[in-house]
Amino acid sequence: MKTIMKMLSAIAILTLIGCGGKDEKKEETIKIGGTDSQKEIVVTPNSDPPKSAMIDMANKGIGPVKSITLGETVDQGMVQKGEALFKSKCMACHKPTQKFIGPAPVGILERRTPEWVMNMILNPEEMIQKDPIAKQLLIEHNGSPMANQGLTEEEARQILEYFRTL
Repeated sequence: MKTIMKMLSAIAILTLIGCGGKDEKKEETIKIGGTDSQKEIVVTPNSDPPKSAMIDMANKGIGPVKSITLGETVDQGMVQKGEALFKSKCMACHKPTQKFIGPAPVGILERRTPEWVMNMILNPEEMIQKDPIAKQLLIEHNGSPMANQGLTEEEARQILEYFRTL
């Protein structure tokens, strides 16, 4: 009986040693687009803060908006229209102050240029393929790409004005 107990103990110890102690790096692959323009992004997770949290006030993004000047005061008429648009077009994936499927827009203008924000709203497909911050956001949000809502520049500007109040 003692021999059987010793053997079972030895097997248990060898099993624990064999299963533990190795750090394996997991790679995550996210595919973007259909078969014609398929892109693949490979990321190795680490413990650093997310790259999308970094402040980049030089990147204007990729899209139709090259320059925008924000007024010193917030235009409340635009805010009302922007909030209504945000609720109808964006809230399926974004909550104003907390992460949901996509990131929360609260404080976005402290991390990104107004041009980048508007280009992300107006041109999400190309931004996800070419802009490094948009690529990182895609990875951090489980490969859920932002949908193009077909908004006009005026509508995107109204949403941007709403973001200024968050």
